[in-house]
Amino acid sequence: MPAVQLLLLACLVWSAGARTAQLWKANDRSGQCQYTFKVASPNESSCPEQGQTMSALQDLQRDSSEQRAALESTKARLSSLEALLHRLILGQATGPWEAQEGLEKELGTLRREREQLETQNRELETTYNNLTRDKSALEEEKRQLETENEDLARRLESSSQELAKLKVQCPQAHSMSQDVPLGSREGCGELVWVGEPVTLRTAETITGKYGVWMRDPKATYPYTQETTWRIDTVGTDIRQVFEYDRISQFAQGYPSKVHVLPRRLESTGAVVYQGSLYFQGASSRTVIRYELSTETLKAEKEIPGAGYHGQFPYSWGGYTDIDLAVDETGLWVIYSTEAAKGAIVLSKLNPENLELERTWETNIRKQSVANAFIICGTLYTVSSYSSPEATINFAYDTSTGSSKALTIPFKNRYEYSSMIDYNPLEKKLFAWDNFNMVTYDIRLSRM
Repeated sequence: MPAVQLLLLACLVWSAGARTAQLWKANDRSGQCQYTFKVASPNESSCPEQGQTMSALQDLQRDSSEQRAALESTKARLSSLEALLHRLILGQATGPWEAQEGLEKELGTLRREREQLETQNRELETTYNNLTRDKSALEEEKRQLETENEDLARRLESSSQELAKLKVQCPQAHSMSQDVPLGSREGCGELVWVGEPVTLRTAETITGKYGVWMRDPKATYPYTQETTWRIDTVGTDIRQVFEYDRISQFAQGYPSKVHVLPRRLESTGAVVYQGSLYFQGASSRTVIRYELSTETLKAEKEIPGAGYHGQFPYSWGGYTDIDLAVDETGLWVIYSTEAAKGAIVLSKLNPENLELERTWETNIRKQSVANAFIICGTLYTVSSYSSPEATINFAYDTSTGSSKALTIPFKNRYEYSSMIDYNPLEKKLFAWDNFNMVTYDIRLSRM
């Protein structure tokens, strides 16, 4: 405390400013040493009265309190300065190590970020290289297709010139050929053999247990002979039509487009012909033409008296009352009526407006057969949809209006054939057999 007392004394002397201070030392009556400290008043020339003395004493006490507060403030500042100095000294002792550790952490973070960026860059380079390679392959495929197209154009031109020569040489034969639809004679004959089924695709989900798939035998731009369509017909709101540009895409299950029909579809009787999908509207006897390239309905027509929604289906069911078909001569519809008492009725349809051009009534009961298709104007029926050893059991020839029994072996490999159609371009049967999309080679007798 001596240092503090001296500091206080110095502060008192400083605060007194120009005041004159005197200090006396003398023994009192008991012999003890006594100090006397006197300060002359700067304002008063003589001592005041008793009341004035008390006021002066109060002033001195107030000054003393203020000086003590100033002293405490000074001490607090000194303590703060001492603590700051201590931290500075400690910082000088430990700072470099802490700074080095911080720099190492930051450097490690930067290294990790650099490695991530390098990895991303390598991945981008790999993706770019793959895309470049795919682009080159597509360009090469495009060049090959252009070459094939040019070759086909040359062959077509050569065939056209050859046909013109034949027309000049055989005018009578030319006039006869104009009397029948295109393709109605070429390659036609009576069905005599059906080969083993070849599986092209298996559906992945329960909605693919039964359905219909097809190619257009008279493909129109932008479609080709390879373009394939598929419809899963399990459910009550069937609208999706899957489109595949190439057969390989169809086999792998990668559609290039999915159409959503504006009207619900029913049964497995749909076909594609001349760029349009023909199908039966749900719960109706209406046949609808949907143009695939423009995604619009082009025509619809009620089939007079046709049963629908389970009135006259094939033996397996599936609301297959109305079944569309295509052969060398054009578009057909297979159905039955109350008037026909359940026997199969055939009608030839105009593919543009769906008007009925001609109708035949057979003596084959529709619900007694599993399915039917048409080749060269002749209706053929299948005996069973589930027997592994079924047969093509009846044929009805529209050119003669007569029918006959057949026993041509037909194999239901997966034992649930819900759709069988003929493709006149490929000369094959297309079928949907218990999740599996299959084809059958056929053989026709010569006419």
